[in-house]
Amino acid sequence: MAVASTHTAQSAITGAIPVTVEADLSRGLHSFSIVGLPGKAVEEAKDRVSAAIKNSGFPSPKSSKRKVVISLSPADIKKEGPLFDVPIAIAYLCAASDITVDAVKRMYVGELSLRGELRAVHGVLPIVQTAKEQGFEEVIVPAENASEAALVTGITIRPAHTLRDVISHITKNPEQKQVIPAQAPTKITPAYHNTQTRFEDIKGQESAKRGLLIAAAGRHNVLMVGPPGTGKTMLARAFQSILPPLTREEALEVTAIHSIAGTFRGEVTSEPPFRAPHHTASHTALVGGGSNPKPGEVTLAHRGVLFVDEFPEFERRSIDALRQPLEDRVVSIARVQASVLFPADFILIAAMNPYRGSEDGSSDYAASIRETYKEKISGPILDRIDLWLEVPHVDYDTLHTTIGTEGETERARTQVQEARERMLARLHTRGVTTNAEMSARDIADTITLSEKVHDILRNSSKQLNLSPRSYHRVIKVARTIADLDNSEEIEASHIYEALQYRVKV
Repeated sequence: MAVASTHTAQSAITGAIPVTVEADLSRGLHSFSIVGLPGKAVEEAKDRVSAAIKNSGFPSPKSSKRKVVISLSPADIKKEGPLFDVPIAIAYLCAASDITVDAVKRMYVGELSLRGELRAVHGVLPIVQTAKEQGFEEVIVPAENASEAALVTGITIRPAHTLRDVISHITKNPEQKQVIPAQAPTKITPAYHNTQTRFEDIKGQESAKRGLLIAAAGRHNVLMVGPPGTGKTMLARAFQSILPPLTREEALEVTAIHSIAGTFRGEVTSEPPFRAPHHTASHTALVGGGSNPKPGEVTLAHRGVLFVDEFPEFERRSIDALRQPLEDRVVSIARVQASVLFPADFILIAAMNPYRGSEDGSSDYAASIRETYKEKISGPILDRIDLWLEVPHVDYDTLHTTIGTEGETERARTQVQEARERMLARLHTRGVTTNAEMSARDIADTITLSEKVHDILRNSSKQLNLSPRSYHRVIKVARTIADLDNSEEIEASHIYEALQYRVKV
């Protein structure tokens, strides 16, 4: 009996790892073992595979007097999930000489039911991307994963419903061969997120709306401060509706992350993700981690928005852990078993009440925050916030008489899109696309400041005691305001407006 092998991959946020599945059969008392650092779900595959093979019309591995050894290589990589069922089944059938397969270089992915049906698995997109990079010609996937897999062009995707379908497709026997039709490439249609709450629905709060417009254009981080019930959550929800659709490359990146994390719902979209964890969420749930590191909310919000309501009520260490993703747009998870770097490029929309108890009529929110929260939000975190937006009470007359501005959301979308295009034209050679991503060198090389603007910045830095980071953030925000105004240069008015949004705590 010869050794037979098939190919698949172990999915991961940082990219799938190719795995070779080898099956060896030898005479002796029956046993079925899987080696190569298998997880619990992979160890249990021997029972699923045995039943699926039997119910697909072939002799069950358990009915033969053979010692079956399945090896998953490389052996030092942890194998997790049920996606190895199909490649294990095919490798066994080939080693047992129950089938002979053609010479096409292909990967297999899929979980098997006891009846031999293929079930959907997580992380198909990065597996297919890896298969293409490794020179494979086609990938056989469960039919439910076909649209996700077909996002990758340049490789053939075969959607299978049963193990029998797979065998009929790969067999050399012309009488039994039935080719599985290839899945058509999946298209991503650019579309805005049509939320239930739009800017037109929010009466008053014009300053906050303006700030969010700036944040959407330049991808700046925001802290909204105001008493309960003044519209902070509504503003955050409406913020989604003015964010431009993701590019195809960004959509693939986001889909891959959510596919691996198990939060992908099967519908490929260009809408930026919006994550809103509750303040009781654990540190690991927010940042990521675990014995085998998994992504947290900061990674699931990649290329989108992380809305953190009741900001100071989160754990202190969770708040402080946001420093790295806010600055470097990645989060590092270090554990004994592994250290990984997860992407975490998001817009932070934080909201908080200036006090816990009843309102005292104070409009000095900064003083109230200092008194109530006793510096629970550290200076390094506040220094990474670009825009401080006050969301005060709206008077009765405004609520009763004001009518929402028709088409406000559409106009905001147009302004943001045009501003993003101006940024891209200016920054595309720098490897960044928006103003918030600029480094100090990018600012020096792409932005020219007049002597008047220099004087304003010099005086402001002295009077307000701006840190170097805050100084550069003022310039970034001012550059975004200038882009919204279609201005080639940063004017004094742009600097003054940017200074109004500085954090006041």
